[in-house]
Amino acid sequence: MARMAGRWLKLAGMAFTLGAVGAIAVAERTRPLRRQTVPALPRVTRNLMMGAMCLVVIAAIENPATRAVAARNSRKRRGLQHALGGIPGKAAAFLAMDYGFYLWHVATHKVPFLWRWHRVHHVDPDMDASTALRFHFLDMVVSLPWRLVQVRLSGVDPAMLARWQRFFFLSVLFHHSNTRLSPAWERALSRLITTPAMHGVHHAQDWHLMDSNWSSGVALWDHLHGTYRGEVPQDAITIGVDDPCAAQDVPLAGALKAPLLPSPRRARPLRLADGARIG
Repeated sequence: MARMAGRWLKLAGMAFTLGAVGAIAVAERTRPLRRQTVPALPRVTRNLMMGAMCLVVIAAIENPATRAVAARNSRKRRGLQHALGGIPGKAAAFLAMDYGFYLWHVATHKVPFLWRWHRVHHVDPDMDASTALRFHFLDMVVSLPWRLVQVRLSGVDPAMLARWQRFFFLSVLFHHSNTRLSPAWERALSRLITTPAMHGVHHAQDWHLMDSNWSSGVALWDHLHGTYRGEVPQDAITIGVDDPCAAQDVPLAGALKAPLLPSPRRARPLRLADGARIG
């Protein structure tokens, strides 16, 4: 009985995910946030190909490794989730996973070696849901040690890890989407989660705008650290990376070899609201 219930829950989760993906696709067509600047078909096809390569690495390496650590968390009753226990422990572990990704995201912009890989994501000249899939497949390997630290310290069990991964995937797909929200919804949601308009600011070529809105799930971290930046007109934003090599690194071949070439951009330190520095 329990096994059957688990299967139904898994199917329900898959159905919800597919439904959300479909809703995002429809919203992009009916309520576009920004005007696209390059032909969509070749760009989206390229992004999907890069996403497929990442999926292979995630399935072969990241998922087995993170699930093994999560299973050990359960057996050893270790980490934040088990220290607090119950619903508070699960909520704290979920937030810890999300905050860990905020810190990692900042690092990918501020540590030159990490920026080499993350830059592949940012050189996309337009942004829509397919941009959420545009990462170098080796970036999945580079980020794995930090992901294992997140899982270990948060103490998430396999079930909580799966819930966070589903939330994170849908959040990343949503906030990369070219979807325009009403002003009321934008104000409300940007206090809770990362919105497409928020993340559009982060994908701007202007470094002052790019150095903001680092949250990838819960928006709380930007508000706490003073890195939130809203009310930026989307038509005033140029998406992409402003460096001499950006155009040649957009195509698939250029994107795959770009991290191995000399980087034209030096990572800049980030100043937080309280005067602290990251980088």
